[in-house]
Amino acid sequence: MKDWTVVYKTPISSRAEIVKSVLYESGIDAVIINKKDSSIHISHGLLEVMVQRERVLEALKIVNDEISFE
Repeated sequence: MKDWTVVYKTPISSRAEIVKSVLYESGIDAVIINKKDSSIHISHGLLEVMVQRERVLEALKIVNDEISFE
């Protein structure tokens, strides 16, 4: 995943899925990386939405301008 960059972090899985879906609908491939520690069965931690490095600026614009959870 060296050519992929984080564009969004959240502890809430549904938000990560929404961000991934909005990016996909805009033609940007995205993946979710689970940074939660499943070895001790806690739900704290982050999910990271990542895109390919060459699409970072476009993805960040979409995340910042088109997605709101408030």
